[in-house]
Amino acid sequence: MANVTTEYSGGGDPRRSIELLWGVPGRPKRGPKPKLTAERIVRTAIAVADAEGLDALSMRRIADELGVAPMSIYTYVPGKAELIDVMLDRAMAELTPADGVAGGWRARLEHIARDNWGLYHRHPWLLHVAAVRPPMGPAVFGKYEFELRAVDGIGLTDLEMDSVVALVTGFAESSARVSVNAAEAERRSGMTDAQWWEALAPLLAEIDTGGEDYPLSNRVGTAAGKEYNAAVGPAQAFEFGLARILDGIEVLVASRT
Repeated sequence: MANVTTEYSGGGDPRRSIELLWGVPGRPKRGPKPKLTAERIVRTAIAVADAEGLDALSMRRIADELGVAPMSIYTYVPGKAELIDVMLDRAMAELTPADGVAGGWRARLEHIARDNWGLYHRHPWLLHVAAVRPPMGPAVFGKYEFELRAVDGIGLTDLEMDSVVALVTGFAESSARVSVNAAEAERRSGMTDAQWWEALAPLLAEIDTGGEDYPLSNRVGTAAGKEYNAAVGPAQAFEFGLARILDGIEVLVASRT
């Protein structure tokens, strides 16, 4: 993939985005049954983004995949901005509520974090959409609703419930970003982290890197590198960080009882 450009949700025509998100039908037209649907276009766009990233996504590319003229796409979706809103919402629909998860609020939040982690790995392009103005679609609404249910009735205020959900999902997103970037670095370079280090280590040995000035870095970095067999350990960091976040929330909840 080429350099990835960050896209922003909520940048299109608000009315058209809402209509697409909620499936509001347009005015009926005479003539034969339409060959395409907005939903088919969105699913095709997601497939392209999954395979090649957002930079490969364009209305022309979608038209090519569907075997239609590019202008025919605009009959159903007015532009890329509105399309990305719907893609984001449809991807979020893959997340599952934690209502039936046994083990109380902690297990429910853990489920939510892992579910989000998995979503970003299935659809890495989501990490390149800045959803500071999230699409107001059914899946986004539903996601927020069932995430709040995970911590409802445990003694938190409404603002604390919102903050806890944001903390857990934000951590899952940031952790997934490191993991996805590590996988992408290996894909682009054609080298595993172990191979990268094997190539680098002899070169470092040839020069004075001032290792005696960084005793902690050498000791801890060596231990971590042996454990991860890589420069970073995204999965291990995710597990450790999630447990510590849940520990902190547990202290907050306990203070209310």
